[in-house]
Amino acid sequence: MLPSNKNGHNHLFPEHLQCLEEQKLVSSSKNGVIFETELKNSATQAMENLSLMDKIHPSMRTLRRTRSLNAPSPFQQFGPCGRIMKNPAMVMQIQDPASQRLTWYKPPLTVLVIKKVRDSTVMAPFVQLVEWLVQEKHMVVWVESAVLDDLSLQEDKRFQNIKEKLVTFKDGRDDLTDRIDFIVCLGGDGTLLYASLLFQQSVPPVMAFHLGSLGFLTPFQFDNFQEQVTNVLEGHAALTLRSRLRCVIYRKSERRKDSDCQQNQMNCSISGDSGVSMDSCGGSGTHNASGKSGSRAPSTNILVLNEVVIDRGPSPYLSNIDLFLDGKYITSVQGDGLIVSTPTGSTAYAVAAGASMIHPSVPAIMVTPICPHSLSFRPIVVPAGVELKISVSPDSRNTSWVSFDGRNRQELFHGDSLRVTTSIYPVPSICAQDQISDWFDSLAECLHWNVRKKQKCLDELSDLTASGSEDTLDELERGSDSLLDS
Repeated sequence: MLPSNKNGHNHLFPEHLQCLEEQKLVSSSKNGVIFETELKNSATQAMENLSLMDKIHPSMRTLRRTRSLNAPSPFQQFGPCGRIMKNPAMVMQIQDPASQRLTWYKPPLTVLVIKKVRDSTVMAPFVQLVEWLVQEKHMVVWVESAVLDDLSLQEDKRFQNIKEKLVTFKDGRDDLTDRIDFIVCLGGDGTLLYASLLFQQSVPPVMAFHLGSLGFLTPFQFDNFQEQVTNVLEGHAALTLRSRLRCVIYRKSERRKDSDCQQNQMNCSISGDSGVSMDSCGGSGTHNASGKSGSRAPSTNILVLNEVVIDRGPSPYLSNIDLFLDGKYITSVQGDGLIVSTPTGSTAYAVAAGASMIHPSVPAIMVTPICPHSLSFRPIVVPAGVELKISVSPDSRNTSWVSFDGRNRQELFHGDSLRVTTSIYPVPSICAQDQISDWFDSLAECLHWNVRKKQKCLDELSDLTASGSEDTLDELERGSDSLLDS
């Protein structure tokens, strides 16, 4: 018998109570015996289900995991105008990458053009593209202010005619959030990484032209850029959502400072002393080169597209890094360092360190050691929803260094920790063909994946073509010798 509350109702789940209330309304309106019987049967079944729940061990009633192992749902608003097209016919939980296509709910008006710096070969395509966007498409074109200072552009007459119509910004000073409808990159993979760095939240769709060195992430050729850009503006484009990693550094000095601040606040509330200023709890300076005195730099919070690398830096000693996954200690990494990468970054530094290449649509985080001290430490792939914590081991002989997509390099001291998880803000990369073809074309053209000399086929007139699985090696050799003698 289930206990009752003061209203006389059994302790049922809310959905059971709602179901019973609905059936009571039906019963009262119809005044039929059949409905009253169904009402009693439903209540009996609900109480039987609750009795089964009471028999389950208490430790199994609640799930221990507080988060899903799946990656967080990506933020599907790409700039002021861009959205990902919804497919109402899709009922499967596993999403087909081909269903990710770009759509505009209003015509795009602003475009950010990012060119590769210190490369004279990009100047002519840059001027040609900007002139066409301004004069033909009547768009508002944003460029970095440093671009206008280039001497070669100042001597270009075509560029001088449109220079006054361009809108400039400065990296680190101007916020581009909700100002840019889509991005055009002219350069290599580094140019796309720089575009990702500029947008630390929602990223507009990125169209990358191959005008750099490698070009694994730049599928478009500049020869017919007018047609390709027009297709994108009309919404005829496939998207690859390239996940990013959210990296946060927690400094030991800041944790100590926070605890001191909380203690001071408690003392003030108890004693009533108003002489303690909140300024004594805030602010942080810089750490000196030795790492033994002074307060350290404030925490770093940054999104990376490729990878975050933790290495031993200039120290001659092995790095000793403790690795945690969702708060659980996993292992200690001894070697030259550790690479935590996205699927997009799996074809960068990680593949050179021995990792597998993963398609960017796969939700995962890759953990790859750099020259580990153990031959059994192989690269691993973990679900995209987990949180990795990386800290310098207390037994480490030296500190470690961390860099984010090859930038913002800084030192990790004893007691500091780096936390990495999948960000909800991916980079929507526009495809030249589709998500699958672009990736395999890049593998073949840039990395020469599986490029080798093909094995020669056997002569169709040879008896060797009729050999079966039971033929021995000696029989095959005798057959080849007789073929040569003839």
